[in-house]
Amino acid sequence: MTSLSFHGTSERRWRAELDLRFEVAGALTRLTHRRHLGPLVVQRPFHPESDGTCHVYLLHPPGGVAGGDSLQFEFQLAEDARVVLTTPGATKFYRSVADRGMQHSVIDIGPRAVCEYLPQEAIIFDGASTEISTRVTIADTGAYLGWDLVCLGRPAANERFRSGKITQSVEIWRNGRPIWFERFQLPGGSPLQDASYALAGHPVFGTMVYAGPLTEGLSELVRQAAGETSGCLFSVSQLDDVVVCRYLGPHAEQGKMLFTRAWAVLRTALQSKPASTPRIWAT
Repeated sequence: MTSLSFHGTSERRWRAELDLRFEVAGALTRLTHRRHLGPLVVQRPFHPESDGTCHVYLLHPPGGVAGGDSLQFEFQLAEDARVVLTTPGATKFYRSVADRGMQHSVIDIGPRAVCEYLPQEAIIFDGASTEISTRVTIADTGAYLGWDLVCLGRPAANERFRSGKITQSVEIWRNGRPIWFERFQLPGGSPLQDASYALAGHPVFGTMVYAGPLTEGLSELVRQAAGETSGCLFSVSQLDDVVVCRYLGPHAEQGKMLFTRAWAVLRTALQSKPASTPRIWAT
């Protein structure tokens, strides 16, 4: 189904929704419910891992989000479900004539379930007004790992983010208690883009958060796996409830590489299995 509305006489607004539910059946996590509205769909689920983890690619055929467009994702994981969610390419947020382009993700994770939400980068065109949010609720024994990478402007085309605004938020709740909350807002052309104490002239920044069972020394293991990080800033913090990795640098691919290394360490240490890189990333 497609929802299309108009304001003024020429601008189209796309409202797209994707609602997925995952449950364990036999030895596999299966996609047992899907509902979509507008241009959001999924490919056939894959099960490339021996423990039955379900890999799903989230597709937005238009490839970009204009002012007034809204993308809404809802994912529900029943107890013991294991899911890897990713996208086939970057999400582009185009220059906004009037309203914001929005992307909201809501994730509910049941007991002993594990959700790994690993989208490709968001590219914020000059002049875009963008809102990106993620809200995660986790049962007491569930786990979540997710990242966001944001590229301001299009550096390869010598385009900087000089006008517009981006607002981004991530909140994670466990048993009705917030364990991670972060909100970021940046207007285009802000001096913070060049300030040494903020983005320091780098066009790409990202945050990866893991919330689940923890053991001592995870941050040091991630730092060792990250290796050489010249030309960028990469940090790891282990707090009471979460492990947080941050990237600030020139290239989204570099940030994704470092986050992938961190993901591999956390998977090995906490799930006793290696990272299984989505095939779509190689295409």
